[in-house]
Amino acid sequence: METVFLPTERPRPDWLREHPRAWIAAVATVCFGAFMGQLDASVVALTYHRIGADFHATLTTVQWVSLSYLIALALLLVPLGGVSDRLGHKRLYLWGFALFGTSSLACALAPGLWPLVGTRAVQGVGAAMLQANSVALVTTSVPRERMRFALGIQAAAQAIGLALGPTLGGLLVQTVGWRWVFAVNVPIAVIGVLAGRYMLPRTRLAARPHRVGVRTIVRAPDMGRRLGGALIAYLLLFGPIVLIPAVLQDRGISALHAGLAVAALPVGFALAAALGERIVPHMWSATARCLLGVTISAAGLVSLVAAGPHTLALVPGLVLVGIGVGLYNPANNAQIMGSVAPAVAGLAGGMLNTSRTLGTAAGTAVVAIVLNAGGGLRTTALALLGAAAVCALLSATRRP
Repeated sequence: METVFLPTERPRPDWLREHPRAWIAAVATVCFGAFMGQLDASVVALTYHRIGADFHATLTTVQWVSLSYLIALALLLVPLGGVSDRLGHKRLYLWGFALFGTSSLACALAPGLWPLVGTRAVQGVGAAMLQANSVALVTTSVPRERMRFALGIQAAAQAIGLALGPTLGGLLVQTVGWRWVFAVNVPIAVIGVLAGRYMLPRTRLAARPHRVGVRTIVRAPDMGRRLGGALIAYLLLFGPIVLIPAVLQDRGISALHAGLAVAALPVGFALAAALGERIVPHMWSATARCLLGVTISAAGLVSLVAAGPHTLALVPGLVLVGIGVGLYNPANNAQIMGSVAPAVAGLAGGMLNTSRTLGTAAGTAVVAIVLNAGGGLRTTALALLGAAAVCALLSATRRP
């Protein structure tokens, strides 16, 4: 394929570009965006009651502050991934940071609920530009033998953002007000744009749109099963995050204690994602790693079934679920991104992140459906265990 240098993408400084560990700087920059994206996803839920009080709106209406963001994100991940393959991953990533920061400032200054909903949708566009390119930037910047490690570090950054979101959101809402939940993104976005400008490599390949598309990628060997696995993994990750606070607060346990208990899951996820390459034998195949992760998550769900709704008793099971997903995700992501050409890494990364977004929504939906039907902790954990069994089946039928 013809090599195309995109002149609008600034090259890295010579000393960094020629350094053997230059890929670490690129991964660190992408992790910054991954952290911010997950932090923003989990921090906003803490603002609902204050926003409703300020704008005299019901909780059902206020939820559109999140829905508008998620809808824009889910609809645009794949299209923007394809666009970035042609215009440049670095260029779209930096534009995404700039748009995310600008729209965050607009959210902080919103004069009413529906202007806030609209600016949150714009913020979702910026988040889609970031997420559609984050995995592609990692896979095109990192040596192939370090890809699983780099993707694990990125997953760990996401988990840390997810874990810190409720704590930071509660602190900001109680001290300086809900608007600062959005305003805090502005300086972060400025830092992200500057870091990305100097530390991310230029895009060297631009795909011709008529040569490849979503169908081509989906028809790659085992790709449909791998994307399905990514969806279920995030279902298993986010299902308990919704389930445990709901169950514990119904028993009169404070939101703070419930939040601290559920934080055990993303902590386990972060540790396993970051350290998995050191723990699991290097000669293990990606399929074996995926099966190990699903098995550990299933063990954690069994522990939740046996524990009952007691705060401390739930922690070991949550840690195991997090560790399992933390081992599964980097291996699964490496399989997906390693099976496509660099020229379509943005499109493939967009499809991967769409699967994650759908998994997040599915995890929330499964928990809501079971709880609304009268099921409790054990019934819901058993439903999630069934999803883990499907994920194990998908992993077992893949090529090594």
